Amino acid sequence: MSESQVMSESKVTRESDGISALHLACVGLKKSFHDGSLAVEVLKGVDLEVPAGRCVGIVGSSGSGKSTLLHLLGGLDAPSAGHVTAQGDILHDLKELQLSRMRNRHLAFVYQFHHLLPEFSALENTAMPLLLRDMKVEEAEARAREMLVDVGLAERLRHKPGELSGGERQRAAIARALVTRPGCVLADEPTGNLDEKTARLIFDLMLELNRKHTISMVLVTHNLSLLGNLDEVYELRDGVLHPYAA
Repeated sequence: MSESQVMSESKVTRESDGISALHLACVGLKKSFHDGSLAVEVLKGVDLEVPAGRCVGIVGSSGSGKSTLLHLLGGLDAPSAGHVTAQGDILHDLKELQLSRMRNRHLAFVYQFHHLLPEFSALENTAMPLLLRDMKVEEAEARAREMLVDVGLAERLRHKPGELSGGERQRAAIARALVTRPGCVLADEPTGNLDEKTARLIFDLMLELNRKHTISMVLVTHNLSLLGNLDEVYELRDGVLHPYAA
C-alpha cells in the first residue's frame, strides 16, 4: 500500500466522539447514462463547494439531475468525469470498505420517504447506524435517545413507524441521520411528502440542528418558500449549476 493510501485509510477510519468539520466539494462533475447506443448526459460539469457548517440549496425542474448530483456527492454512485472530495479524499478513489466508512462516519442522508424499518422502534431505528459500526448497544441507544430528544420525540422512543405521524417519522429519520454526528447531511426533498405546516417545522428543525452542531447541509427541494434561510442556493439547469435568482 502506498503512503497516500495509508494516509487516506487513516483519515477515513479514525473515530471521533465529536462532529468532524466536513468540507465537501466537487469539480467538473459529469454523469452520463447509457441505454444501448444512446447516451444521456445528465450532469455536464458541476462545480460546487460546501464549506463546513454551511447550508446549500439546490433547485431545478424534475429530471434535471438533482438526485443524481446528491448520489455522487454522497459516494453512492461514481461520476463519468470529474471528482468529489470529502475529508480531503477523492471519493471514487476509495476502496469500497473505505467509502462505506466515510458514509457511516462523515456523511448522512435524508430522503423524501423516511425509510424506517417498520418492525423496530424509533429508538432502535435511530441507534442502528451506530450498531453497524460495532458500538455497544447501551452506548448506541443512549446517543440515539439524546438525538430523538433533540428532534422532539422524547415521548415516542418506543413507538414503531406505523404508530407515528408523517412528521414524527421524518423527525426520526433526521435523528437517525444525525446520530452518527456526520459532518454533512445530504437531503433529497426531505419535506416533499409533508403538508406545508409540517414541512416548515421539519425544515426549521434541520436549520436549528445545523446551527447547534455545525453540520453542513445540501438540500434539494421544490419548495421555494424554504430557500430564504439558506446560505447559498443554486439552480441545476442544462447539466450545470447556476446561482438561483428568485
